[in-house]
Amino acid sequence: MTDEIENAPPAYSRVLLKISGEALMGDQGYGLHPPTVERIAGEVASVQKMGVEVCLVIGGGNIFRGLQGSAQGMERTTADYMGMLATVMNALAMQGALESRGLHTRVISAIPMDQVCEPYIRRRAVRHLEKKRVVIFAAGTGNPYFTTDTAAALRANEMACQAILMGKNGTDGVYDKDPRIHADAKRYDRITYDEVLSKHLKVMDASAIALARENKLPIIVFPLDAPGGFKSILAGKGTYTRVEG
Repeated sequence: MTDEIENAPPAYSRVLLKISGEALMGDQGYGLHPPTVERIAGEVASVQKMGVEVCLVIGGGNIFRGLQGSAQGMERTTADYMGMLATVMNALAMQGALESRGLHTRVISAIPMDQVCEPYIRRRAVRHLEKKRVVIFAAGTGNPYFTTDTAAALRANEMACQAILMGKNGTDGVYDKDPRIHADAKRYDRITYDEVLSKHLKVMDASAIALARENKLPIIVFPLDAPGGFKSILAGKGTYTRVEG
């Protein structure tokens, strides 16, 4: 199987990897866990070395989640902007881990902050990908009331990515119910966008699913915590759920 993965041509030439902020905190329960960040950077590096153009969107829930802040009485717009800033911190951490492996990267923020990253300009971002740089999109869409799921679907379409890869911890795809609670939970190999919405399955938020559906952009949900999982998917192997038409 290892030789098959190593020698297999990649299934896609350009993809967007979406990971949650929680994926970066390891077993700590909060913040950044450097070994976990390094491990994920290794997964990205292995795919980039296959010749695949890779861009990332990382959530900020390991530092601050705007919706939770709003639920605790904070004004929603302010809370969401705080969440966007958390994603910039995560993007910079991932950039450092990737560059320590010799990869060229760019952090591009929807909120201008020229001292630490580039502002979002679509043509420039596309050019970075064409030059085989890993592009990390930060600060969501730059607007409150939109999650990083929506940002991932938006950027994937703008970059003409061929798929969104949703890296999940603790699960190898989409189930009809929580497999950690229900032993009889069924995993889907394939499922439609409409089924995800009608069954209220936790893949991405409704806006992101609708945007992917409108543009016929497949979403592949796979286990990010499985060593070599990202590369296996690009080689057409591994266990995953494909969300499409």
